Amino acid sequence: MAAPFVDTARITVKAGKGGNGAVSFHREKYVAAGGPDGGDGGKGGSVILEVNPHMSTLMDFRYKRKYVAGNGMDGTGKRCSGKDGENMIIKVPKGTVVRDSETNEIICDMSETDKPFVLARGGNGGWGNKHFATPTRQVPNFAKAGLPGEEREVVLELKLLADVGLVGFPNVGKSTLLSVVSKAQPKIANYHFTTLFPNLGVVYVEEGVSFVLADIPGIIEGASEGAGLGHDFLRHVDRCRLLIHVVDVSGSEGRDPVEDFEAIQAELKEYSPELAARPMLVAGNKVDAAYDRTGLEALKAHVEKLGMPFFEISAAAQMGTRELMFAAARELEHLPPITVYEPTYVARPPQVDTSAPPEIHRADDGTWIVEGPWLERLMANVNFGDYESRNWFDRQLRQSGLFDRLEEMGIHDGDIVSLYNLEFEYQR
Repeated sequence: MAAPFVDTARITVKAGKGGNGAVSFHREKYVAAGGPDGGDGGKGGSVILEVNPHMSTLMDFRYKRKYVAGNGMDGTGKRCSGKDGENMIIKVPKGTVVRDSETNEIICDMSETDKPFVLARGGNGGWGNKHFATPTRQVPNFAKAGLPGEEREVVLELKLLADVGLVGFPNVGKSTLLSVVSKAQPKIANYHFTTLFPNLGVVYVEEGVSFVLADIPGIIEGASEGAGLGHDFLRHVDRCRLLIHVVDVSGSEGRDPVEDFEAIQAELKEYSPELAARPMLVAGNKVDAAYDRTGLEALKAHVEKLGMPFFEISAAAQMGTRELMFAAARELEHLPPITVYEPTYVARPPQVDTSAPPEIHRADDGTWIVEGPWLERLMANVNFGDYESRNWFDRQLRQSGLFDRLEEMGIHDGDIVSLYNLEFEYQR
């Protein structure tokens, strides 16, 4: 049984945290003061997208929604750095467009097999205490903590890579046409919406000349607003360089070919004016089953008046299909290559913004509460059991202007200040 066709998915990716730097001192026989030798933490693993040319659906992402890379290892003594975290490699089908879930901006377009993309970068490892030795601070009892990795929610959207797209109402013969001009084997039956997901086939016109043809499931009126299969499959026409509009001219269902043609054109224009203006060939299909040529001639006159090439075909009887494919190949020679979307996403500030001042507010019991990413990171670097490390922390707070802000807000000697799990009495 064939797997369901899934062309959208929402996933969360989280890169690994960088390892912490080590606090360590050189120990060697007969060496009284070996000095600090704490190694740096390893870099957190990144989340990386890669194209798998054998994948054709986003089905894998229906059951697994969160992808997490490995954390970096902590540094150790003897100046040994921690091991970097393992990258998380995510395979996606060719043609997958990745968007930011909040802004809908394009982050990347995975249309080339040899171009991986880093979707979430791992955090840098923290420095070991070997970096903090100075002439006046020869025994640094602190090191830096590793930085957190990036975390984001993204939407994956598969937009098939096809040169030519077949569009038209349901049951007009698009799947039959694809099956006779390529080796594709789409499901074919005489009822509407037989095709429930796009099919691709390669059309070999002559030696050295070929193109990819996509059978897009039948469009109905209101599709641009989500009716029927709606936006689910209109997106797959986005990249097509050329469209072939297939219209049933047999009259077997009592439909007017001109009205059908205009209805589909209106839906394409409503969905994307640029798409409706794309080069198009029109194929009047099922000519061998037509009761008379009234509808066929009316459509032909209407289409040629619009300046579009018109072809009389019967996909089932393989009449006129070769001429149609040759015309498509000739048209493609003059058209630009398949669209690859340029990123529109603008990187936001990192999750931990070290430039943002801590937030200060006063609790009901009079305690001054200070919190914020900058402070949280700073405290992760401090060994509060070491006098020198506490002095370094105090200097960082003063240089940041925190105490000046507390003074401006009316703090008094003896007031309690709370910094997460640390509380102290304020003294000028």
